[in-house]
Amino acid sequence: MIEVVRPGPLTTVQDLGRPGLAALGVGRSGAADRRSAALANRLVGNLDGAAVLETTFGGLVLRFRQVARVVVTGAPCPIRRGRRGEAMNAPFTVWPGEELTLGAPTSGLRTYVAVRGGIGVDKVLESRSTDLLAGLGPAALSEGDELPIGDDECGPLPSVEVAPVPDPAGFALTVRVMPGPRDDWFTAEALKTFATATYEVTSESNRVGVRLTGPVLERAREGELLSEGMVPGAIQVPPSGLPLVFLADHPVTGGYPVIGVVLTDDLPVMAQARPGQTVSFRLVSADLPAAA
Repeated sequence: MIEVVRPGPLTTVQDLGRPGLAALGVGRSGAADRRSAALANRLVGNLDGAAVLETTFGGLVLRFRQVARVVVTGAPCPIRRGRRGEAMNAPFTVWPGEELTLGAPTSGLRTYVAVRGGIGVDKVLESRSTDLLAGLGPAALSEGDELPIGDDECGPLPSVEVAPVPDPAGFALTVRVMPGPRDDWFTAEALKTFATATYEVTSESNRVGVRLTGPVLERAREGELLSEGMVPGAIQVPPSGLPLVFLADHPVTGGYPVIGVVLTDDLPVMAQARPGQTVSFRLVSADLPAAA
């Protein structure tokens, strides 16, 4: 078992989510930064679907009651195992009675903790993920919670001491966007602004989406759309004219026009965007894959 001594601002259990259930009104959810979560699982020999902990802006303290192989990935932060410091993206062993402490990240927003065997909470609709919008899966962690270490099938431990991970993208972020499907709802000037302006991430952002402030995008049409299906990375523009980039816990449908969709490979950048950072959109060819 793992005891939650302090959960930090927000820590949830996440895996690959619940794909394929949108027609039933169930969103995918899962890790916001899927790249970092997948790396964490690989570094402790877990299969891709093993559940990890996703903590927002550090502050997490865990006490282990059994020996465990652990790794921390994602937003780089100070790591303490008892009195010893540990490195990001480098697997290490935690011994019974030791506490694992994560400090505030120096850049980025979300940090991931993987344990060999996975986090063994109960599944809901074949996933252990916490969907904060829908209220599915385990609740966000609280002080005193006890988490079982799972017995999921594992592969061999990798023969690497530290995974080579590039430095964070920096303060000014740029993400690639496929135009549409409702870009025809906006004026030519708004489309030009969208492709050239710089926006700022607001403190109202969460796992549902990244809310931005900056130049307003004017519509060319009045009224509203009938509700349509949404995907991770969809950039909705509500009546305020300010873009909202959907993340893992996005609603299944939405009625505001989507001016573009962030490419799948760039979604981890948006998942790690912290309030105050700037974001620019770079339009790309419509034949590239968007978020699945």
